[in-house]
Amino acid sequence: MFVGSLGVLFRHQLPALLTELANRARVQSITASSAIEGVVVPDVRRAAEVIDGRAGVLRTRSEKELAGYRKTLDYLFQEDWHPLNLGLLLHLHRLLWSETEYGGGQLKTDDNLVVDRSPDGTQTVRFRPVPASETPDCLVNLIDRYDAAQRAGRHHPVLLVGLAVLDLLVIHPFADGNGRVARALTNALLIDAGYEVCRWVSLEQLIAESADGYYDALLASTNDWHEDSADPWPWLKYFVTVLSSAYETFAQRAASDRSGGTKQERVRKYVLEHAAPVFRLADIRSALPGISDQTIRLVLDQLKAEGLVTPDGVGRGAVWRRSPDASQLRR
Repeated sequence: MFVGSLGVLFRHQLPALLTELANRARVQSITASSAIEGVVVPDVRRAAEVIDGRAGVLRTRSEKELAGYRKTLDYLFQEDWHPLNLGLLLHLHRLLWSETEYGGGQLKTDDNLVVDRSPDGTQTVRFRPVPASETPDCLVNLIDRYDAAQRAGRHHPVLLVGLAVLDLLVIHPFADGNGRVARALTNALLIDAGYEVCRWVSLEQLIAESADGYYDALLASTNDWHEDSADPWPWLKYFVTVLSSAYETFAQRAASDRSGGTKQERVRKYVLEHAAPVFRLADIRSALPGISDQTIRLVLDQLKAEGLVTPDGVGRGAVWRRSPDASQLRR
């Protein structure tokens, strides 16, 4: 797994790539973390305007919440957010809701439940967070224990970040917005511990793509949390797997950028040798940042003419299928 020192290395060798990856990861993190909570702006172009601050008047609740998460994430990535304390958590929550009429920046005043809602309307309690009356003390205790554990250096910093996030989610300190605050803070704590990959690969996007695993791991590790007998390892295994996947994605994109050849040659090589048998244009775009959709479509048309790929569908839902023997070919 790459660590912070390699981030410094790539800043010198591939600065343009890192800038492109950072811009893309920012957009993905804002949209994915919001989508996990059902906050979606269907118009992709409009969502991009909201994220870039070019939208003007925000029209819907979802647009306002998207803009709020942008402020939260940007604060942690661009500002010196230290120290980690209760005031920081309240400030992040205030930023999250700053574009809405909702009163952010306050801890919950009533006990809450985390529930699953089935299509027939029934609800199942996933876990019971810390009571509202105990929340301030639990948060201060969590922060103090985390800081002490990081300074002691007896445990791997990634595990400590994972455990801190798990406890924060179980405390569930706010009436709404807990997941988004926790995911934004995860990025900052990882960067602080020397694991900077979330600057260039969106952890929130990876979580959204594995949402069932995310919720299953949380459920498995929150059982009996109040009795101090919960098993943190299902969550930690998931957390480490997501982080490892982010580094693998980063390595793949960096290797692709350094592999040389024209942009068309790089697209061709990726499609024939690395893409899944069934893939979308968006998969190529994600794997090869900095290459335009026009170039990707041009190469796909060429491969189609050679009988190496076949389109299935049109528009955003279209997929491409690689012929069985295409992966054996070379440029």
